[in-house]
Amino acid sequence: MLEDLKEKLGEYVDTPIDEITADTRFIEDLGLNSFEFMSLLGYLEEEYDIVVDENEVRGLRTVGEAVEYIEKLTNEA
Repeated sequence: MLEDLKEKLGEYVDTPIDEITADTRFIEDLGLNSFEFMSLLGYLEEEYDIVVDENEVRGLRTVGEAVEYIEKLTNEA
């Protein structure tokens, strides 16, 4: 899942995907704005057939936190 998320992030940012790690921060390191972040979440909802809670995802700061959140939702489905 981390690799898939890195690939998708590559469409939004100039950072090479091989430099994106689980500790990479969406805003501080990648420079994602809120629209880009929400677009990414929309993709993840479609790709993994999940529904994200906007209040919960506001707390996600790193790529690794997003992966853990998505894995939690896909395991519950």
